[in-house]
Amino acid sequence: MTRDNAMQVLTEHTESPNLIKHALAVEAAMRAYAAMLDENEEVWGVVGLLHDFDYELYPDLEDHPFRGVEILKARGWPQEVIDGVLAHAAHTGMVRDTLLKRAIHAVDELTGLITACALVQPDKKLASVKVKSVKKKMKDRAFAAAVDRESITIGAEEMGLSLDEHIEIVLGAMQQVSDELGL
Repeated sequence: MTRDNAMQVLTEHTESPNLIKHALAVEAAMRAYAAMLDENEEVWGVVGLLHDFDYELYPDLEDHPFRGVEILKARGWPQEVIDGVLAHAAHTGMVRDTLLKRAIHAVDELTGLITACALVQPDKKLASVKVKSVKKKMKDRAFAAAVDRESITIGAEEMGLSLDEHIEIVLGAMQQVSDELGL
């Protein structure tokens, strides 16, 4: 189980450059949390890369991420990775009883909101995004309407952080890989 193996699975099942960038953003946030919490950065990063790898093929809630999990099981991926992939989405019913499961749920939607915040900056750069502006845009339900704000708030609470702290960690992680994200 390596990042290279995870990237192979991701790119085998995902063509959309934006979905691949989303996976990279989630990976960066997961690695940042793993480092902060003294957890396994490789495992956490792999979960970040793989959490939506089946979404392009199976976008419906009855299929995603369940079909992807079937693929991962058939290929012998560890249960910790499979459970992490399931935990990113509340509709799976996976209990978020580990730090990894709480983190993947916490960062998924927030990376999308932060990306949207970067795209409305005049320079379209993550470096121009501030925690305050993310919080302001979070209150505007019409902005990035598909982003589940409740998941972001619950995610911060489950990580034992204020919303500001959570946004700061994820934004900082994304800024570290801004070139890969094209932002």
